[in-house]
Amino acid sequence: MPHSTSETIGERIENLYGQPMAALEAHAETNPTGTMLAALTSSHSDLELAERTIAFQLQRLRELASPEREIGTFEAGHLLDCARRIAESVATRDAHAKTVSAVLSSLHRTPAPPTASTALDLTTSVPTRPADPAATHSR
Repeated sequence: MPHSTSETIGERIENLYGQPMAALEAHAETNPTGTMLAALTSSHSDLELAERTIAFQLQRLRELASPEREIGTFEAGHLLDCARRIAESVATRDAHAKTVSAVLSSLHRTPAPPTASTALDLTTSVPTRPADPAATHSR
């Protein structure tokens, strides 16, 4: 089986967060709303479902269209249904892949926050604001 879109997206999410997908999904389940991680893992799951549906319906379509089978009215309806489901799943997969790829392209890892031993004392590194000059009146 070729490298799937969901695998590629999953690897990009893992690289972004620096953890395996299973750990990220578990964390997202404990914080399900309002986080980018929850949105990404949810979209990744939807993408995987679309790919599984494509594979299943494609296999079913091949079985129904087998040269050994006779295609009557009943089978023709099933063939059309499989083709429709494949088309819907491909559209779903492509939409999720496009959206998640765009989001992932806009995100990047930030450096880890400095530890206590390497932290800078920000109170001395931030210059103080100079006093405002006294207002002068001209006539």
